[in-house]
Amino acid sequence: MNHFDLIDGSLHAEQVALAEIAARIGTPFYCYSTATLVRHYTVFAHALEKAGLDATICFACKANPNVAVIRTLAELGAGADVVSEGELRQALAAGVPPGRIVFSGVGKTRGELEFAVAKGIMQINVESEPELELLSSVAAERGIRMPVSLRVNPDVDAGTHAKITTGKKENKFGIEWTRAHEVYRKARTLPGIEVVGVACHIGSQLTEVAPFREAFLRVRDLVAILRADGFDIRRLDVGGGLGVPYEDETPPHPDEYAAAIRDTLGDLGCRIVLEPGRLLVANAGILVSRVVYVKEGATRTFVIVDAAMNDLMRPALYDAHHAIEPVTAPPPGTEPVPVDVVGPVCETGDTFARQRLLPPVKAGDLLAFRTAGAYGAAMASTYNTRPLVPEVLVKGDRFAVVRARPTYEEMRALESLPDWF
Repeated sequence: MNHFDLIDGSLHAEQVALAEIAARIGTPFYCYSTATLVRHYTVFAHALEKAGLDATICFACKANPNVAVIRTLAELGAGADVVSEGELRQALAAGVPPGRIVFSGVGKTRGELEFAVAKGIMQINVESEPELELLSSVAAERGIRMPVSLRVNPDVDAGTHAKITTGKKENKFGIEWTRAHEVYRKARTLPGIEVVGVACHIGSQLTEVAPFREAFLRVRDLVAILRADGFDIRRLDVGGGLGVPYEDETPPHPDEYAAAIRDTLGDLGCRIVLEPGRLLVANAGILVSRVVYVKEGATRTFVIVDAAMNDLMRPALYDAHHAIEPVTAPPPGTEPVPVDVVGPVCETGDTFARQRLLPPVKAGDLLAFRTAGAYGAAMASTYNTRPLVPEVLVKGDRFAVVRARPTYEEMRALESLPDWF
């Protein structure tokens, strides 16, 4: 469910007309709905509560690191899962308590580890032996033992896109399943490490619960082995990955997901840490763009918009589908026509949809790209020297720009000429 609906023939975000926002700040822009963020978090949290799980929800900031989005979720009780110092700083700026922050990722630098240890975050999910040794050194220098979970790779196929699958043995993430116990034993000997749990994340946009169950059962087996060896395993970080409907997918309801966790891990007496990202924010955001030209090609019609692949990368990167619709509803009985919706970037890959059935549109019309709140603005770039897209947060009948569009002068101020010119 989301809160982007037609009111008197005009698409609104809650009670704010998207056309009004476009008139005020220009296009393209991202728009997020507070009501949708609240609803999605509440439904997810309620599912865990109904399942009787002792759970901590840490929003995966990589999906949408906007500080206002993180703050909205933090006020509902969410922690944060971060994968860089930048995301950690965003989470702290949004008011997330350090004790509710988990630091994941395969390539944490010494500087990032030093920053995280100094801030006293809840735990670091360690993904390799070299990282474990470096973290121990960093923590020991401060005279502390840093709480860690080792991220294990269970070699489970999530059945999703190859570029967002993370739990197979050929993926770069985590510690190989068969070596996990050995690495845990090594962790116990390091002076700066306090082993508190096991972490596991098998991928993103899962539309079936079976891979979760398979991975969780492997985690359960590992917990039994570790406890038999004297480890005090008290946290299980089961990651995120529950999918959302972009087109015709039917992902499991959070109730079904929570039941899978309860059935496989619920009797172990561990706090469950979850890292949902896409599930919370994808349907809470849209990208609004304006038609620049309608161009008749030799074999097809191109609708050229002012948004581009640098603003919404998912179609070019994953061949991802985003529903597209006019911001102003067409007259009743209007017949859709097949068009290619493309951007202005000088790449053939700058294509949002091919032969998509849309009502006829003309230059100046506004189009909305649905389910763009996750991995939209987060993956944006300034390719072709295009300014980053502004982001807007709506609450009821109010909206605020929560990331401004930089001016060309501001972009150029980040560069300089060397003194030999």
